[in-house]
Amino acid sequence: MGSVRAKSYMDLHREVSADIDAERDAALDLLGPSAASVRAAVAELLGHRTFAYPLSVLPLIVHGAETGAPGPAVPLAVVHELWWTSACYLDDLADGQALFAAGGLDESQALLATVISGTPLPLLVVQSPRIPEAARGPLSAEIVKCWILATEGQLRDLRADLGAATREAVVTAYLGKSGAPFSMVTAMAARLAGSPHERVELWREFGNVFGILWQLFNDQHDILTGRDEDLVNGTVTYLLACVLEDVTPGSTDRLLELHAAARTSPEARTAMTDVLLAPDVLRTYERDIDTFRDRALRLLDELGGDEAHLALLRDLVDRASPMLLRARDTTARAVPAS
Repeated sequence: MGSVRAKSYMDLHREVSADIDAERDAALDLLGPSAASVRAAVAELLGHRTFAYPLSVLPLIVHGAETGAPGPAVPLAVVHELWWTSACYLDDLADGQALFAAGGLDESQALLATVISGTPLPLLVVQSPRIPEAARGPLSAEIVKCWILATEGQLRDLRADLGAATREAVVTAYLGKSGAPFSMVTAMAARLAGSPHERVELWREFGNVFGILWQLFNDQHDILTGRDEDLVNGTVTYLLACVLEDVTPGSTDRLLELHAAARTSPEARTAMTDVLLAPDVLRTYERDIDTFRDRALRLLDELGGDEAHLALLRDLVDRASPMLLRARDTTARAVPAS
């Protein structure tokens, strides 16, 4: 007999996706009969923005780890979807990307729907009768805190000084951009489960570390898919910080020039990618990914809880932390002149 495949977080999502869909519709109904246009615009925005990875189940798994029952955290899965739908659209705006690509909504309609999706509607969800009264205030505070931290991370990203970039500085930005929303839902799930403060804070720390891992995972995919959005936008990524911390002083100006040219030049982007994929750089990058992964797994060991749901979380950490990039052979490629 063959071995039975272990259950993954995606398996859980398939099991609960209908419940999440129903909860999302119920959340839209919270907008009330006098806001029919708002409801339609937000529904259009949600329908247009789809996610390749069903990470909305993360709060369900955390609640399951605490109580053995993931179901009560389904509203938090909707909060996760609403928050990320809004954040991704605002991120496109910050990066200067066109706003018209939001289903049938024009730019103004999409922006208004984004505002509602990001804060008012998640607050309505956690203030609804589906949430125990004692938890409503703390969960609402988590949403507000998350937006402040995420905005801080985005501003750090936009204002990053490439010449002074370090891995530590990039991690600080990543803690806002990606750590804050994941730590929001992990802390919310623990609060909803009635966990003591110490465990809530450990779950928050896990969410922060997982958020860093997920940002590193996304950064790798940006290169592997050839989208190169980080280079086009001039983003200071962790991989780029690995290069900058190791570059010789005499090469810094040339690297900064190449990075600036990569925003508009495909040839410069190819040359910059060659620099990013140098063997020594990738060795540092892989070592640091492993460090973050080990930290996340140690937190899960420290937390303990329902073993079936902890196994799902370990699976999720493993899927977020592979080393996907490979060194390039650049021996036959000429670097564009300055």
